[in-house]
Amino acid sequence: MPTPHYSRRTLISAGAAAALTVVRPASALAPTAPVSVARCPSYGSGVLPQLQTMFDQLGGLSRLVKGKTVAIKLNLTGRADSRIHHIPAGRAQWVHPDVIAATLHLLDRAGAHRLRLLESPWSSAEPLQEFMSWADWDPHMFTSAARRVEFENTNFLGPARHYSRFQVPGGGYMFDGYDMNRAYEDCDVFFSLAKLKESPAAGVTLSIKNLFGCLPATIYGDGAGEKEPSKWPRGGRGIMHSGSRNPSGWKEKHPASPREPGYRIPRIIVDVARARPIHLAVIDGIETITRGPTPRRDTKHLKPGLLIAGMNCVTTDAVCTALMGYDPMSDRGTPPFETRDNTMRLAEEAGLGTRDLRKIEVIGDSIASAVFDFRKADPR
Repeated sequence: MPTPHYSRRTLISAGAAAALTVVRPASALAPTAPVSVARCPSYGSGVLPQLQTMFDQLGGLSRLVKGKTVAIKLNLTGRADSRIHHIPAGRAQWVHPDVIAATLHLLDRAGAHRLRLLESPWSSAEPLQEFMSWADWDPHMFTSAARRVEFENTNFLGPARHYSRFQVPGGGYMFDGYDMNRAYEDCDVFFSLAKLKESPAAGVTLSIKNLFGCLPATIYGDGAGEKEPSKWPRGGRGIMHSGSRNPSGWKEKHPASPREPGYRIPRIIVDVARARPIHLAVIDGIETITRGPTPRRDTKHLKPGLLIAGMNCVTTDAVCTALMGYDPMSDRGTPPFETRDNTMRLAEEAGLGTRDLRKIEVIGDSIASAVFDFRKADPR
C-alpha cells in the first residue's frame, strides 16, 4: 500500500473525493480494501499480539500514523451505568478497554506523535475521563499504554472558540454539511473504534454507525437551540431520529422525506462518513450484545470471539455484517434491515467502498470459519 504522507486537510479531501455524488448507482468502481479477521476468544493479554498481527496484515500502522496526530472515535454509547445482567459495559455495548489500550500502544510503537480519544458521552459535558470513571474504568490504563494520550468530550464546543464545519462533498443525503467539535478536524488520521452490534435504526452498529456519536448534542440534540447551539448538551439526538425539527444552523435538504429513523439515520451517518472520512476501522467483537446498541430488557450477552480491522469503512462493515450471519447485499425487509435501509448500500452508492464480498480480500480467518450467527444466538 502507498504511504500516505499528507496534511490533515489533504487526507480529509482525498478520503472524501471518492464520494462524487450520492445519486450515482453502485458500480464496479466503488473502492475496495482488504479486511483482517481474527478469532480472539477473550480479553486480556492476547488482544495486543492479535491486533499487531492484524495491523501487519493490512500493511502496518507506521506508514499511516508516523509523526501524525491520530484521533480515535470510541463507541461508548448510552449511559455509563447501563448494564445487562451486571455485565460491565466493555463486555457488552462498549468497546472494551483492553482493545482501546492495545490500539493506543501499537499506535505509539508505530510512531504516532499524538493520540486523542474522542467521544460524545450521553447528555454530558464532563471530561471524558470522568465519564469513563463512572463506568468503573481507570483512564490511567490508557495514558500508561502510550505517550501523549489526550481525551476530549466532543458533545459540545469544549475549549475551542467555534465548531468545525464539515461539508459533504457534492452534497449529502440529509444535510449539505455537519458542524462538529474541532477535534475531528485537528487530526491527521481518523480511526473508528467500534463494537460488533445490531442497531434498531441502522441494522448494524459498526464503524460507520459509530460516527453518529460525532454529532454534538448542543447542535443535534433534543435540548439544542433552534437557531444557535446551546452551551451545554442536554438529552440525546432524538431530533435526528425523528426529523421533528432542524438542528441548530442547518436546514434539511428534503423536508418531505420519511420521518422515520430507519430512513434517516443510515443517510445521516453516510453523510458524516463522507464529510469526515475514516482511515482505519477496528471492530471489537470479542463480546457484545444482541438488539443493541444499548442494553434493553430482551438483550442477550454474546461471545463471538472476533476482532476485525480494515482501512475502508464499507468493506470492513460488510465483512462484519457477514460475520454476524447477515448478507451485506440485502436491504430493507430482510434481516437485519427489516424496517431500515442498508447503510452499506447507501455508502457504496456514494462511492465510499464496496459491500460486495466477492470484491473484498479477507485476510486471516475466513468468514465461513469465523461466522457467529446473531439470529441463531437470539431467535426472534
